[in-house]
Amino acid sequence: MTALRFIEHLHDLATGRDVVLSDIWGVVHNGLVSFPEACAALKTFRSRGGTVILITNAPRPADAVQRQLRKFGVPDDTYDGIASSGDLARSYVAAHPSKAVYWLGPERDSSIHSGLDPVFAPIERADYIICTGPFDDETETAEDYRAMMMQARERKLPLICANPDIVVESGDRLLYCAGAIAELYRELGGEVIFYGKPHRPIYVRAMALAREQRGKDTPLNRVLAIGDSVRTDLMGAHAFGIDLLFLTRGIHSEEFAGIDQLDPASVKELFGRPPRALMRELKW
Repeated sequence: MTALRFIEHLHDLATGRDVVLSDIWGVVHNGLVSFPEACAALKTFRSRGGTVILITNAPRPADAVQRQLRKFGVPDDTYDGIASSGDLARSYVAAHPSKAVYWLGPERDSSIHSGLDPVFAPIERADYIICTGPFDDETETAEDYRAMMMQARERKLPLICANPDIVVESGDRLLYCAGAIAELYRELGGEVIFYGKPHRPIYVRAMALAREQRGKDTPLNRVLAIGDSVRTDLMGAHAFGIDLLFLTRGIHSEEFAGIDQLDPASVKELFGRPPRALMRELKW
């Protein structure tokens, strides 16, 4: 294994690529404002004939994700489509219309239920749990839900995780996500169904959106993923068979502080199987 070097520009990897599957949070915005250079880089890729599909573990449908992107200042012409874990989780709710659901998550994620009219119930009477995150991600962690998860396990409730992320960047802070609660539930012996990265269905959905835009399938060797998480972006890209450009300024920024080059031992420790290349933050 050779040393894994940083690259300076997206165009260093863009030659021979037709489709980019880009993470959102940590790549094009930080949960508060957009990253203008990152948005410009994806727009430039599109202007040269490429297709950009945003692939996100946001526990909301694509139209709600788009509204949030606009709020943060991400222009619509940054991308061609959005594949969200929220849309995939909605498919489970739609397929179980007679089942009662206990919704665990903040009110801002209510759009995940829009148009589905699910039957809500307390955990004592629910048939399954939809988890979009902690009720209060500003103050809570997964441990705040241990008693609830033990109660759910005793009732053998499936937990549908609409966001497999453990943490997400918000400005200069890291907030806990649904994935942290889901992993606790799995450790306790509960059944968890994950929707989103690193699991295959969201990549299949993203490539279907790319096919709609391009009018044909794209070979996987002409697809580049971009992300900032080892657990979701890197593992998901490897499992799906596509290259990943890994951004180091996101949730792993402390691990990469002051590093300009990684030796083989460090690569193995940080990544296991390495990404295609590293970049601090996305720019053309």
